[in-house]
Amino acid sequence: MADNTEENDKPTDEKSTLKRRLILIGVGLVVVVVSWFVGAAVMPRWWAQRIGDMVDGRITLGSVLGIFFGSAFTLLALFVLWMGVRYRDSWRRAALTLVLAALAASPNLLTLGIVIGDGSAAHAGERILDVDGPGFRGGTLVGTVVGVVVALVVGFLAFSRGRNKQKLRDLRAERNDDAE
Repeated sequence: MADNTEENDKPTDEKSTLKRRLILIGVGLVVVVVSWFVGAAVMPRWWAQRIGDMVDGRITLGSVLGIFFGSAFTLLALFVLWMGVRYRDSWRRAALTLVLAALAASPNLLTLGIVIGDGSAAHAGERILDVDGPGFRGGTLVGTVVGVVVALVVGFLAFSRGRNKQKLRDLRAERNDDAE
């Protein structure tokens, strides 16, 4: 009789665990949606003000900072994605990798939100960058392209190095077989 009770408890435990997970997922989705709307209303203006404070109306500094931000944060995000792909072992690690890559790319994403956004905060951010941060948006675009190209070149070099090492191992093994 005791065995029968334990068997009946297991489905209930599984149901409560599933119910708890569904509730947590629902709460998480609500938090993400609310955060998205609050961020869309506040973040573009805030980001443009931070950049405007750094650049202070100097077009050369705006371009240089844009190139730096674009390339550095693109490379960082791509490196995080590469590490996540290379050492993937579960869906949790994959989700964490995507979150970390998005955080690493957030300066570029905030600038992109200003450029393509259609809300009042994005329009205010555009005006702020026009006056206080000239050259930053274009510099960020150039830096992002540079970051992607550098990542592709480094990836190609790493791939070809591995391929050449394998060819060398094969040639040495062939030479050893011929010597015997």
